[in-house]
Amino acid sequence: MLNRYPLWKTLMVLFAVLITGLYALPNLYGEDPAVQISGARGASVDYTAVDLVTNILAEQDLTPKASTFENGTVLVRFENSDQQTLAKDTLSEALSKDDYIVALNLAPATPSWLQSIGAQPMKLGLDLRGGVHFLMEVDMASAMDKRLAQLEDSFRDELTKAQLRWGVLERVDDTIRVTFSSPERLEKAVSILTPSNTNVELIADPARRTLTAQYSEAQLTEMRENAVVQNITILRKRVNELGVAEPVVQRQGATRIVVELPGIQDTARAKEILGATATLEFREVVDNYDRNALASGRIPAGTEIKLDSNGEPVLLKRRAILGGSHITNANSAQDENGMPQVSISLDSEGGDKMSQYSRSNINKLMATVFTEYKDSGRDNEDGSAILDKHEEVINQATIQTTLGRSFRITGLDSAAEAQNLALLLRAGALIAPISIVEERTIGPSMGQQNIDKGMRAMIAGLAMVMIFTLLYYRRFGLFANIALMMNLVMVVGLMSMIPGATMTLPGIAGIVLTIGMAVDANVLIFERIREELQDGRSPQQAIHHGYANALSTIADANITTLITAIILFAVGTGAIKGFAVTLSLGILTSMFTAIIGTRAIVNLVYGGKRVDKLSI
Repeated sequence: MLNRYPLWKTLMVLFAVLITGLYALPNLYGEDPAVQISGARGASVDYTAVDLVTNILAEQDLTPKASTFENGTVLVRFENSDQQTLAKDTLSEALSKDDYIVALNLAPATPSWLQSIGAQPMKLGLDLRGGVHFLMEVDMASAMDKRLAQLEDSFRDELTKAQLRWGVLERVDDTIRVTFSSPERLEKAVSILTPSNTNVELIADPARRTLTAQYSEAQLTEMRENAVVQNITILRKRVNELGVAEPVVQRQGATRIVVELPGIQDTARAKEILGATATLEFREVVDNYDRNALASGRIPAGTEIKLDSNGEPVLLKRRAILGGSHITNANSAQDENGMPQVSISLDSEGGDKMSQYSRSNINKLMATVFTEYKDSGRDNEDGSAILDKHEEVINQATIQTTLGRSFRITGLDSAAEAQNLALLLRAGALIAPISIVEERTIGPSMGQQNIDKGMRAMIAGLAMVMIFTLLYYRRFGLFANIALMMNLVMVVGLMSMIPGATMTLPGIAGIVLTIGMAVDANVLIFERIREELQDGRSPQQAIHHGYANALSTIADANITTLITAIILFAVGTGAIKGFAVTLSLGILTSMFTAIIGTRAIVNLVYGGKRVDKLSI
């Protein structure tokens, strides 16, 4: 008998629709505007903070929808964004900025039973959900200063190894100048330094017995270019560590970088991770010195004073044992006493340096110096931000055995500080400091307007298509409309299930486009059934041949569009990828619902029966 579907095919259609429908449900519950209160500098808050926040809000007659303590932070939910904004301003004024960070957030209102199966609403892009837009500028002066400092240390090391004495080794503007006592020593220095410094111009002046090293203009341009490109790469790693879906990290102009983080309302956390230029250096501690001389500022040559976390001075050798560029991995954990620590892995070169140093310095102190550049709030004459350099000795440890490529840093204040430090070191230290020159927060209210407009366009298009198919194809038009609703449910469900998939405003356009494409497949099938009926075939034969003969045409049209969508996804960024994702999913689901879904419905109604006439 024609048009009898196997039971497993019908069950497959029902299963696909039910599963995707289940995971599409969280989108009906939406999200609550919320305010998040967390500890400053990554510290955790306790349950007493919930009562403190509740009392502050009660004094201003603000009644939250709910207040919860989650993952070391307080999350206060509100009915609307107006209450959220007012509560955020109130809490920011009442709570100490040194102890608490108050930030806007959006908390999913998904019921617990859906959360228990991993069902979450779709991730929305910056244009729909809101989020943070940063415009960052790379501090080229600091980048060049760092390269010259490295060149200065390199010259000092090479001349020392060659046992060649020099008079003065100093930095003059953007050059390194070395003065020798005789032309012979100058000539020897040139022969020593030239092979290992091919990217530097060495200018010898026998009359003044000086050797000047400088970078050419072409090399300076290349170094500036590399600084921006490498910073973009590292910022992308840091964004991945934040767990942001569909972020935008791209270059703008010669020295600026644009970062867009959809859905991020905790701007303080984002700025802390993205803007921090964290580096580590391991230095030798000078412990046999006169503390009275240290207090008066008289210190030995080649040393400098740094402060530890308690504000106590520590005398360190100026030359670093090892820099943070040799760190390949960093993870936070707890030591045997339950205290926070960061486990560090080095590359082979760094492991060799650490092993060589520690082998000859057993029972000596080694300090870990954490360096970070932060915006000072002041600007240069050209409008760029002035960055302050903050250095702190976060750890002093006695070398008890020879260290290799893996070791750990202890003595940190909190587990949150250890996690932040590990994240920054794992993502990599920025090649040059960056400053945030522009920050825009796109609120959820603006995003809601875009959602409302997109939904109105989609509903209008859906209604017009459904009315047309119903009037033109009658009962078969009803079948097509049912399949169309199945298609929408499946697209939304799959967008909610796929990790990293993000719905954007162009993504809504992709769904509207798939509505037309889904009906187009049904139109091809229904017109082919009409042709078969006009050729004199029976209704059952017309249905069978109509679906069979239209399949190749539908497949050809959809596969070519799918290839285009895949190319858009591969080469596009941000919103373009969002459009490509929804378009690809829409093509696959429309083929499934148009070919298999409507066929299952048609077979349930007409299959295996004597039919004299079709309502088409």
